[in-house]
Amino acid sequence: MEATREIYWNVGHGVVLPMYLLAMAAFGLMAWGVRQRLAHWRQGKPLNRFDRPQERLRRMVGEVLAQSKVARVREGGVFHALFFWGFVTLFVGTLLVMLQADLLTPVFEFNLLQGSFYLIFSLALDIAGAVAILMLAGLFVRRYLVKPAGLETKTEDLWLHGLLFAILITGFFIEGARMAATELVWNPELARFSPVGLLVAKGMSGLSPQGLGTLHVFLWWLHLLLALGFIAALPFTKLKHILYTSANAFFAPLEAKGAIATLNLEDEEAEQFGAATVADLTWKDLFDADACTSCKRCQDRCPAYITDKPLSPMKLIEQLGETAITGKDAPLVEAVGEEAIWSCTTCRACQDICPANNEHVNKIIELRRNLTLMEGAFPGDEVRTAISNLEVNGNPFGMAFAGRGDWAEGLDVARVGAGESADILYFAGCYASFDQRNREVARNFVRICQAAGVRVGILGKDEKCCGEPARKLGNEYLYQMLAQENVETLQASGVARIVTTCPHCFNTLSRDYRDLGLEVEVEHYTTYIHRLLLEGHLLLTPGAEQACTYHDSCYLGRYKDIVSEPREVLKAAGWQVTEMDQAGLDSFCCSAGGGRILAEEKLGSRINVTRVRQAAATEAPILVSNCPFCLTMFEDGIKTSDCEDRLKVRDLAEIVVERIGG
Repeated sequence: MEATREIYWNVGHGVVLPMYLLAMAAFGLMAWGVRQRLAHWRQGKPLNRFDRPQERLRRMVGEVLAQSKVARVREGGVFHALFFWGFVTLFVGTLLVMLQADLLTPVFEFNLLQGSFYLIFSLALDIAGAVAILMLAGLFVRRYLVKPAGLETKTEDLWLHGLLFAILITGFFIEGARMAATELVWNPELARFSPVGLLVAKGMSGLSPQGLGTLHVFLWWLHLLLALGFIAALPFTKLKHILYTSANAFFAPLEAKGAIATLNLEDEEAEQFGAATVADLTWKDLFDADACTSCKRCQDRCPAYITDKPLSPMKLIEQLGETAITGKDAPLVEAVGEEAIWSCTTCRACQDICPANNEHVNKIIELRRNLTLMEGAFPGDEVRTAISNLEVNGNPFGMAFAGRGDWAEGLDVARVGAGESADILYFAGCYASFDQRNREVARNFVRICQAAGVRVGILGKDEKCCGEPARKLGNEYLYQMLAQENVETLQASGVARIVTTCPHCFNTLSRDYRDLGLEVEVEHYTTYIHRLLLEGHLLLTPGAEQACTYHDSCYLGRYKDIVSEPREVLKAAGWQVTEMDQAGLDSFCCSAGGGRILAEEKLGSRINVTRVRQAAATEAPILVSNCPFCLTMFEDGIKTSDCEDRLKVRDLAEIVVERIGG
């Protein structure tokens, strides 16, 4: 017999009208629920996230269908992705059945669901349903039996699990009742292509035809009502993330990662800088709270939370959403807490892993802007002193700006400010200019360039702090003051390329300074050295292979996706990298980002010690860094964690300069 089946078997075509009326009611209720949230989101300021719609739509479809961000997480991620794909397959199958029954057959007299296509269709839906049930069971076990720390479980979670189980299981029982009354009787070969349904059908084979018919009708209506109830409940339950998380893939920023809005500080009508109340946030900030799945992935990766600081990125999103419910004038700092706001290192680990595309870091920066610019608050007196030094001397140490280029004494470098020409301009930054340990890194970088035949130029006393620490602490005014002076100096220098050994300077000059008019190409020294090697300008002589572990600084890895190049440089120099558990885009912060390099770490345990212990666990004797902040924090962390006898920290430039060949 031909491979096909009768649609609406046993229930009759009389169910079509009430079915569609109920479906319209369910979708109408869902649309009404979404509409109710519009007023909530509109409490925030306008923000254009509808530009470049085709690009946004492609990204949304790609992310949602591929479940790339969801599946990336080891714990529970694959379960969720497989459940999603199984559920979507069943949904598509349901649409095909409706298409066949209500359009193709009555209008075109064409049967799509027959022959080989039907066999594949039937088998695919059975497998998808089985996978969905198994993955849902795995997620149930994880939530209720394994109970991962920090994963909050509410009564709502239990009945939502029950609803999804009921939809999936009743679907198989409907199929089993139909097959027991039809395919098992007249076409057993066809039944093999519905393996799960076949098992259920065999279990029902003892029932009479009348009993099977009655059970089938009851289950059909129950399944329909459960499915429509699921649709209607989307905006009103935790299931709302199905709508809003998907939409947030469309609304996610298209700008370079880590981009921050540059404030117009000359706006005479502006009465508020930063976010003090709900009305100071954008609509997207409020939308993020609805998109949040409370999966705690951001929390699990947050260095502040892991080291017992009062900050949880997940709680931050939830707190802002809960505060918005009370009205647009509700204060934000009191809801989140100053200590939590200042604890963030802006490492971006939370945003990088978030499957909902929530933007945690920019919210914290807006809260800090309010504290700093409007209330004059700082995380500590030591930060207040450093900020004062930046204002007066252009560096956080309070050193005389006239000595900023002293680190280069004895080296053949061009003084660009004095009109000398150079192949590249080396923007040293504050630590390479004044910190003794990092001065050696700067000198080694110059030696590497000289070995490659590259003439290096510096600004010397004309260079000032890039302003990044001040900006990340919320002091946009000081940042723009320093940045404008640097931009004018850099533009006037006439150089075609800037290279820096500091990832924070690199990010600021290459991305943030664009808003202020800088057009010069900017590169980090890791990719610059890598390119010199590839082009044959720099030759290294690898010695005996040595073991090391490599730390991806947050502002080079997660912010700029520079992960492979430094490792290839180490390999060319004869070093074997033993990776830490958290490496690459999953790297763990050193604690110095977000302006925290200027602040004492007084709460919880020390982040740098946690990272040093992760490095020590690899048993590699050398920890390689690419950032002056990281280098400083690790030297301190090694002493604090009593690892001095088994771990040393070195900069990549120090590794390379020792292996320069002929």
